[in-house]
Amino acid sequence: MAIALALHVVFAVIWVGGMFFAYMALRPVAASLLDPPVRLPLWSKTFGRFFPWVWAAILILPVTGTLLIRGGYASASLHYVQAMMGLGTLMILLFLHVFFAPYRRMNQAIATQDWKEAGRRLGQIRQTIAVNLTLGVVTVLIASGGRLL
Repeated sequence: MAIALALHVVFAVIWVGGMFFAYMALRPVAASLLDPPVRLPLWSKTFGRFFPWVWAAILILPVTGTLLIRGGYASASLHYVQAMMGLGTLMILLFLHVFFAPYRRMNQAIATQDWKEAGRRLGQIRQTIAVNLTLGVVTVLIASGGRLL
C-alpha cells in the first residue's frame, strides 16, 4: 500500500503541478515575449513533453486509487473519496478532449503555418487547462483535508 500511495501522490503532483507551471508561469511569459511563429511551436513541443506524463498519470491514478480503496486505506463509500473519484474522472475526460481535439488541430495548423487557427486552438487548450487546474487543486484540497470534513 505504501508504494501505491507514493505513486498516487507523485503522479497527482506531476499532473497538477505541470498544469500550474504551464498556466501560471510559462503562459504569461511566452505570450508577452514571443510572436505566434515562435510561441505556438514552443507550446506544441512543451505539450509534447508534458502529455506523456499526463498519460502515465491517467493510467496510474485510477489503478493506485483502486488499490488504496481495496487495501483498506479508505472506504469507497466516503464522500470525499467519491468526490476525488468523480473529479479525477472529469479531469481525465477533459484531458482526452484536449489531446484528441484542440491539441491535434493546433499541431495541424502549426504544420501549415496557420498561426491564427493555431492560436485559436491554443486558446481552447488554455481554457480547458484552467478548468482542469481548478479541478486538480480542489481534488488536492479534498485529498489533504477530506478526512477532516
